[in-house]
Amino acid sequence: MKNLLIIPTLLLVFIFTACNDDEDSDPMKNLNLNISGLEDLGSDAMYEGWLIVSGSPKSTGTFSVDANGKLSKTSFSVNATDIDNASTFVLTIEPVPDNNVGPSDVHILAGDFSGSSASLSVGHGAALGDNFSSSAGKYILATPTNGPNTDENSGIWFLDLSTGSPEVGLTLPTLPNGWKYEGWTVIEGMPVTSGKFTAVDVVDEDDPYSDVMPGPPFPGEDYLNNAPSPLNFPVDISTGAAVISIEPDPDNSDAPFTLKPLVGAIPNMAMDHVTYDMDQNLGSFPSGTASK
Repeated sequence: MKNLLIIPTLLLVFIFTACNDDEDSDPMKNLNLNISGLEDLGSDAMYEGWLIVSGSPKSTGTFSVDANGKLSKTSFSVNATDIDNASTFVLTIEPVPDNNVGPSDVHILAGDFSGSSASLSVGHGAALGDNFSSSAGKYILATPTNGPNTDENSGIWFLDLSTGSPEVGLTLPTLPNGWKYEGWTVIEGMPVTSGKFTAVDVVDEDDPYSDVMPGPPFPGEDYLNNAPSPLNFPVDISTGAAVISIEPDPDNSDAPFTLKPLVGAIPNMAMDHVTYDMDQNLGSFPSGTASK
Protein backbone atom coordinates (compact mmCIF):
# COMPACT_ATOMS: atom_id res chain seq x y z
CA MET A 1 0.00 0.00 0.00
CA LYS A 2 2.89 2.36 0.76
CA ASN A 3 4.36 1.75 -2.71
CA LEU A 4 1.05 2.68 -4.38
CA LEU A 5 1.01 6.01 -2.52
CA ILE A 6 4.55 6.94 -3.67
CA ILE A 7 3.63 7.23 -7.38
CA PRO A 8 0.88 9.88 -7.09
CA THR A 9 2.98 11.81 -4.57
CA LEU A 10 5.92 11.97 -7.00
CA LEU A 11 3.55 12.95 -9.79
CA LEU A 12 2.22 15.88 -7.73
CA VAL A 13 5.78 17.04 -6.99
CA PHE A 14 6.63 16.95 -10.73
CA ILE A 15 3.49 18.89 -11.71
CA PHE A 16 4.06 21.53 -9.02
CA THR A 17 7.74 21.93 -10.05
CA ALA A 18 6.81 22.23 -13.74
CA CYS A 19 4.20 24.88 -12.95
CA ASN A 20 6.76 26.86 -10.98
CA ASP A 21 9.21 26.65 -13.92
CA ASP A 22 6.53 28.02 -16.28
CA GLU A 23 5.78 30.86 -13.89
CA ASP A 24 9.49 31.76 -13.61
CA SER A 25 10.09 31.82 -17.39
CA ASP A 26 9.94 35.20 -19.13
CA PRO A 27 6.96 35.59 -21.47
CA MET A 28 7.59 37.14 -24.88
CA LYS A 29 5.71 39.69 -26.97
CA ASN A 30 6.02 40.82 -30.57
CA LEU A 31 7.42 44.17 -31.66
CA ASN A 32 6.28 45.10 -35.17
CA LEU A 33 8.03 47.55 -37.49
CA ASN A 34 6.49 49.40 -40.42
CA ILE A 35 9.27 51.53 -41.94
CA SER A 36 9.73 52.99 -45.41
CA GLY A 37 12.66 54.80 -46.97
CA LEU A 38 15.53 52.65 -45.66
CA GLU A 39 18.20 51.59 -48.11
CA ASP A 40 20.14 48.40 -48.76
CA LEU A 41 23.32 48.52 -46.64
CA GLY A 42 25.11 45.70 -48.45
CA SER A 43 26.77 42.75 -46.77
CA ASP A 44 28.96 44.54 -44.22
CA ALA A 45 26.29 46.49 -42.30
CA MET A 46 22.84 45.82 -40.86
CA TYR A 47 19.99 47.57 -39.08
CA GLU A 48 19.32 46.82 -35.41
CA GLY A 49 16.40 47.87 -33.25
CA TRP A 50 16.64 48.84 -29.59
CA LEU A 51 14.13 49.37 -26.78
CA ILE A 52 15.15 51.97 -24.21
CA VAL A 53 14.11 50.58 -20.82
CA SER A 54 14.90 52.70 -17.75
CA GLY A 55 17.63 54.39 -19.79
CA SER A 56 19.27 51.15 -20.96
CA PRO A 57 19.18 49.76 -24.54
CA LYS A 58 17.73 46.29 -25.12
CA SER A 59 18.24 44.81 -28.58
CA THR A 60 15.13 43.74 -30.48
CA GLY A 61 17.13 42.06 -33.25
CA THR A 62 18.69 42.81 -36.62
CA PHE A 63 17.40 42.97 -40.18
CA SER A 64 18.46 43.93 -43.68
CA VAL A 65 16.71 45.86 -46.45
CA ASP A 66 16.65 44.89 -50.12
CA ALA A 67 17.06 47.13 -53.17
CA ASN A 68 13.31 47.89 -53.10
CA GLY A 69 13.37 49.03 -49.47
CA LYS A 70 11.67 45.86 -48.17
CA LEU A 71 12.67 44.79 -44.64
CA SER A 72 13.89 41.20 -44.31
CA LYS A 73 11.99 40.97 -41.00
CA THR A 74 9.24 43.13 -39.53
CA SER A 75 8.16 41.21 -36.40
CA PHE A 76 10.50 40.53 -33.48
CA SER A 77 9.93 38.42 -30.34
CA VAL A 78 10.98 40.52 -27.34
CA ASN A 79 10.95 40.04 -23.58
CA ALA A 80 7.47 41.12 -22.43
CA THR A 81 8.70 43.03 -19.39
CA ASP A 82 11.12 45.01 -21.53
CA ILE A 83 8.55 45.84 -24.17
CA ASP A 84 5.92 46.81 -21.58
CA ASN A 85 8.35 49.20 -19.86
CA ALA A 86 10.06 50.62 -22.96
CA SER A 87 9.90 54.39 -23.33
CA THR A 88 11.57 54.70 -26.74
CA PHE A 89 12.49 52.71 -29.84
CA VAL A 90 15.78 53.45 -31.62
CA LEU A 91 17.04 52.09 -34.95
CA THR A 92 20.80 51.97 -35.53
CA ILE A 93 23.19 50.90 -38.27
CA GLU A 94 25.67 48.28 -37.09
CA PRO A 95 28.78 46.76 -38.70
CA VAL A 96 28.98 43.12 -39.80
CA PRO A 97 30.55 41.41 -37.94
CA ASP A 98 29.53 43.37 -34.84
CA ASN A 99 31.84 42.95 -31.85
CA ASN A 100 29.97 45.42 -29.65
CA VAL A 101 26.92 44.22 -27.72
CA GLY A 102 25.59 47.77 -27.39
CA PRO A 103 24.26 50.17 -30.04
CA SER A 104 26.61 52.01 -32.41
CA ASP A 105 26.69 55.81 -32.65
CA VAL A 106 24.80 55.67 -35.96
CA HIS A 107 21.19 56.26 -34.85
CA ILE A 108 18.97 56.78 -37.88
CA LEU A 109 15.39 56.65 -36.50
CA ALA A 110 13.79 56.93 -33.07
CA GLY A 111 10.44 57.56 -31.44
CA ASP A 112 8.77 57.61 -28.03
CA PHE A 113 5.99 55.15 -27.29
CA SER A 114 2.55 56.62 -26.84
CA GLY A 115 0.34 53.75 -25.82
CA SER A 116 1.34 50.79 -27.96
CA SER A 117 2.95 52.70 -30.85
CA ALA A 118 5.97 54.93 -31.52
CA SER A 119 6.21 57.24 -34.52
CA LEU A 120 9.77 57.03 -35.87
CA SER A 121 11.70 59.91 -37.43
CA VAL A 122 15.24 61.19 -37.95
CA GLY A 123 14.30 64.31 -35.98
CA HIS A 124 13.94 62.56 -32.63
CA GLY A 125 16.61 63.42 -30.08
CA ALA A 126 17.80 59.82 -29.96
CA ALA A 127 18.33 59.82 -33.76
CA LEU A 128 19.81 62.75 -35.71
CA GLY A 129 17.94 65.23 -33.52
CA ASP A 130 16.72 67.58 -36.29
CA ASN A 131 14.12 67.43 -39.06
CA PHE A 132 16.33 69.61 -41.32
CA SER A 133 13.40 71.90 -42.19
CA SER A 134 15.71 74.94 -41.83
CA SER A 135 18.29 73.54 -44.26
CA ALA A 136 19.33 75.76 -47.17
CA GLY A 137 22.17 75.76 -49.65
CA LYS A 138 23.98 77.86 -52.24
CA TYR A 139 26.92 77.08 -54.50
CA ILE A 140 29.06 78.48 -57.31
CA LEU A 141 31.00 76.92 -60.16
CA ALA A 142 34.72 77.73 -60.11
CA THR A 143 38.13 76.02 -60.12
CA PRO A 144 40.34 78.00 -57.72
CA THR A 145 42.88 75.18 -57.30
CA ASN A 146 44.28 75.65 -60.82
CA GLY A 147 44.20 79.43 -60.84
CA PRO A 148 41.71 81.91 -62.33
CA ASN A 149 39.90 81.69 -65.65
CA THR A 150 40.75 78.03 -66.37
CA ASP A 151 38.12 75.29 -66.67
CA GLU A 152 35.88 77.32 -64.36
CA ASN A 153 32.79 75.14 -64.95
CA SER A 154 34.68 72.07 -63.71
CA GLY A 155 34.41 72.80 -59.99
CA ILE A 156 31.76 73.34 -57.32
CA TRP A 157 32.05 75.25 -54.05
CA PHE A 158 29.29 75.47 -51.47
CA LEU A 159 29.53 79.19 -50.77
CA ASP A 160 27.53 82.37 -51.38
CA LEU A 161 29.09 84.99 -53.65
CA SER A 162 26.00 87.16 -54.06
CA THR A 163 27.49 90.05 -52.06
CA GLY A 164 30.73 89.98 -54.03
CA SER A 165 32.67 88.35 -51.20
CA PRO A 166 32.63 84.60 -50.42
CA GLU A 167 30.36 83.76 -47.49
CA VAL A 168 28.95 80.56 -45.97
CA GLY A 169 26.63 78.91 -48.48
CA LEU A 170 25.13 76.09 -46.40
CA THR A 171 22.66 76.30 -43.53
CA LEU A 172 22.75 72.89 -41.85
CA PRO A 173 22.35 71.68 -38.24
CA THR A 174 25.29 70.21 -36.36
CA LEU A 175 25.23 66.44 -36.66
CA PRO A 176 25.55 64.04 -33.71
CA ASN A 177 28.37 61.50 -33.46
CA GLY A 178 28.00 58.79 -36.08
CA TRP A 179 27.18 61.11 -39.01
CA LYS A 180 28.93 63.43 -41.48
CA TYR A 181 27.81 65.58 -44.38
CA GLU A 182 29.09 64.89 -47.88
CA GLY A 183 28.90 67.01 -50.99
CA TRP A 184 28.25 65.47 -54.41
CA THR A 185 28.09 66.52 -58.02
CA VAL A 186 26.12 64.37 -60.45
CA ILE A 187 28.29 64.37 -63.58
CA GLU A 188 26.93 62.67 -66.71
CA GLY A 189 24.55 60.74 -64.45
CA MET A 190 27.26 59.62 -62.02
CA PRO A 191 27.47 60.99 -58.43
CA VAL A 192 31.04 62.09 -57.64
CA THR A 193 32.03 63.22 -54.16
CA SER A 194 33.17 66.73 -53.38
CA GLY A 195 34.24 65.74 -49.85
CA LYS A 196 32.91 65.05 -46.36
CA PHE A 197 32.56 67.72 -43.72
CA THR A 198 31.08 68.51 -40.32
CA ALA A 199 31.35 72.32 -40.49
CA VAL A 200 30.18 74.60 -43.29
CA ASP A 201 32.83 77.30 -42.89
CA VAL A 202 36.02 75.25 -43.34
CA VAL A 203 37.64 73.17 -46.09
CA ASP A 204 36.16 69.67 -46.25
CA GLU A 205 38.09 66.47 -45.51
CA ASP A 206 38.84 65.35 -49.08
CA ASP A 207 40.26 66.79 -52.31
CA PRO A 208 40.87 63.76 -54.56
CA TYR A 209 40.29 65.60 -57.83
CA SER A 210 41.55 69.15 -57.20
CA ASP A 211 44.78 70.73 -58.40
CA VAL A 212 47.68 72.04 -56.29
CA MET A 213 46.53 75.52 -55.31
CA PRO A 214 44.46 76.00 -52.12
CA GLY A 215 40.70 76.32 -52.37
CA PRO A 216 38.47 78.66 -50.36
CA PRO A 217 37.59 77.83 -46.72
CA PHE A 218 34.33 76.10 -47.61
CA PRO A 219 33.32 72.60 -48.71
CA GLY A 220 33.83 71.98 -52.41
CA GLU A 221 35.92 70.35 -55.13
CA ASP A 222 37.57 71.00 -58.48
CA TYR A 223 37.05 68.11 -60.89
CA LEU A 224 40.38 68.40 -62.69
CA ASN A 225 42.42 65.22 -62.03
CA ASN A 226 42.08 61.49 -61.31
CA ALA A 227 38.65 61.10 -62.91
CA PRO A 228 36.76 57.93 -61.91
CA SER A 229 35.90 55.72 -64.86
CA PRO A 230 34.17 56.34 -67.26
CA LEU A 231 34.47 60.12 -66.73
CA ASN A 232 37.17 62.41 -68.07
CA PHE A 233 38.35 65.54 -66.22
CA PRO A 234 38.28 68.52 -66.60
CA VAL A 235 34.54 68.39 -67.28
CA ASP A 236 31.75 70.93 -67.59
CA ILE A 237 29.35 70.07 -64.74
CA SER A 238 26.48 72.27 -65.96
CA THR A 239 23.25 70.29 -66.54
CA GLY A 240 24.29 68.02 -63.65
CA ALA A 241 23.17 68.31 -60.03
CA ALA A 242 24.58 69.45 -56.69
CA VAL A 243 23.71 67.28 -53.67
CA ILE A 244 24.34 67.37 -49.93
CA SER A 245 23.93 63.99 -48.22
CA ILE A 246 24.17 62.83 -44.62
CA GLU A 247 26.45 59.80 -44.39
CA PRO A 248 26.95 57.19 -41.66
CA ASP A 249 30.35 57.37 -39.98
CA PRO A 250 31.95 54.92 -40.51
CA ASP A 251 30.63 54.80 -44.07
CA ASN A 252 30.47 51.43 -45.83
CA SER A 253 29.63 52.79 -49.29
CA ASP A 254 31.14 55.17 -51.83
CA ALA A 255 27.66 56.13 -53.07
CA PRO A 256 25.38 58.82 -51.58
CA PHE A 257 23.33 57.63 -48.60
CA THR A 258 19.54 57.87 -48.62
CA LEU A 259 19.51 61.06 -46.48
CA LYS A 260 19.84 63.96 -48.93
CA PRO A 261 18.49 67.17 -47.36
CA LEU A 262 19.61 69.47 -50.21
CA VAL A 263 19.58 69.01 -53.99
CA GLY A 264 20.03 71.57 -56.76
CA ALA A 265 19.91 71.16 -60.53
CA ILE A 266 22.90 72.86 -62.12
CA PRO A 267 21.49 75.02 -64.95
CA ASN A 268 22.24 74.35 -68.58
CA MET A 269 24.94 76.81 -69.65
CA ALA A 270 25.61 77.68 -66.00
CA MET A 271 27.97 80.59 -65.48
CA ASP A 272 30.98 80.44 -63.20
CA HIS A 273 31.16 82.59 -60.07
CA VAL A 274 27.36 83.00 -60.06
CA THR A 275 25.49 81.94 -56.90
CA TYR A 276 22.87 79.22 -57.43
CA ASP A 277 20.31 77.96 -54.91
CA MET A 278 19.65 74.43 -53.73
CA ASP A 279 16.24 72.97 -52.81
CA GLN A 280 15.19 71.01 -49.76
CA ASN A 281 14.75 67.28 -50.38
CA LEU A 282 13.30 66.07 -47.08
CA GLY A 283 11.17 63.42 -48.79
CA SER A 284 14.34 61.32 -48.97
CA PHE A 285 14.20 60.70 -45.20
CA PRO A 286 12.89 57.36 -43.87
CA SER A 287 10.03 57.18 -41.38
CA GLY A 288 7.69 54.63 -39.84
CA THR A 289 6.24 53.14 -36.68
CA ALA A 290 7.17 50.60 -34.04
CA SER A 291 4.18 48.84 -32.43
CA LYS A 292 4.03 46.66 -29.36
